[in-house]
Amino acid sequence: MTAKPAAFVPSVFRPRRWLRGGHVQTLGAFFLPRRIDLAAAEERLVEVEPGVPVLCHCHWQKDRRALTLIVVHGLEGSSESQYMLGIARNGLAAGMNVVRMNQRNCGGMDHSAPTLYNSGRSADVAAVARNLVERDGIPGFVLIGFSMGGNLVLKLAGEWGDDGPAQFRGVAAVCPAINLAAGADALHEPRNRIYEYYFLLQLFQRLRRKARLFPENFDAARLRGIKTLRDFDDRITAHYCDFTGADDYYARSAAASVIGRIARPTLVIHAANDPFVRILPETRQALLSNPNITYFETEDGGHCAFIGERGGDAAYDGRWAEREVVEFAKQFR
Repeated sequence: MTAKPAAFVPSVFRPRRWLRGGHVQTLGAFFLPRRIDLAAAEERLVEVEPGVPVLCHCHWQKDRRALTLIVVHGLEGSSESQYMLGIARNGLAAGMNVVRMNQRNCGGMDHSAPTLYNSGRSADVAAVARNLVERDGIPGFVLIGFSMGGNLVLKLAGEWGDDGPAQFRGVAAVCPAINLAAGADALHEPRNRIYEYYFLLQLFQRLRRKARLFPENFDAARLRGIKTLRDFDDRITAHYCDFTGADDYYARSAAASVIGRIARPTLVIHAANDPFVRILPETRQALLSNPNITYFETEDGGHCAFIGERGGDAAYDGRWAEREVVEFAKQFR
C-alpha cells in the first residue's frame, strides 16, 4: 500500500475476509444489499447551459452555512447510486450539506434536453457549484467524484487551478477514470467483458430513448455494429458531442492532462486491482509530484467498492472509501 505524505492520510483498508479480489469486491458492491435511510432531499433543477437542466438532490443542515459536499456519480449511475447515498449519510452525520448531482440525462432526465453527458463536461459541475454559492450562499464546498465523476471533478479542479472560486476548498476522487483511452481498452479485455456488456446495454438503451424523445437530433441506427465502448464513443459520444472521434474525445476529456495544475487539497483513492480503471505510470507520477494531491493506492478494493471489515462505530457499514472522503472533507469545516 502506498501513500504520499500529506496533511490527510487515509486509514488502512482491510478488505472483508470473504470479499477479496478486484472482481469480487466490484461485484460485491453491486449486488450486496444495503439500507441507507435519508430524509427527503430538496430536488433542484440547475441549468448548466441555456435550456439544459440537471437534477440535483440537496440535503441541508439547519444552517446552510455548513460546508457542502457536491457529489458526482460514474458512468450510467445517478444520484441514487449506493455510494452517492452513502456519502450523503456520512456527510450529513458529520454536519455537512450534501448535494447529489446527476449528470446530464441521468436521474430520469432524458427528456430534459437533446444533449448527451460525457467525461469532458466539467463545466456542468462548475455550474452546479456556482448555483449553490449564488443562491444559497454556501461558504465552502468540496467536490467528490466516483469513477467518471472522479475524472470530472479532478478535471474541473485542474482547469480552475489557482483561479477557482474562493469557496472551493478541496476535491476527492475514488477510482477516477482519468486515463480514458486506457480504461476503454481495458474494458474490452476478455476478463472485463461482463462490465463492458453492462455499460453498453445501458448506453444503448439511453441512446434509443433519446432518439424516441428527440428524433430530429438522434439516430438509433448509428448503434449498428457497435461492439465495444470505444466503438460507442467513436460513433455516438464523439459524433453528438463535437469531437472528431474517440481518440479526440479521450484526449480532450481526460483529467490526466491537467493534474499538474490542481492547486487545492486533493485526495485520490485507487485500487491496484481495479478491473478496468487504469492509471498510467506517467499519470501516477504526475499525481505523486503535485504537492497538493494525496494519492493513496490500495492493493485490494476493486472498482469504487472498498468493502472493508465492519467494526468500531456501529454506524460504519464497512464502505471504507465513502468514509475516508468524508473524513478528508472534515478538515475544511
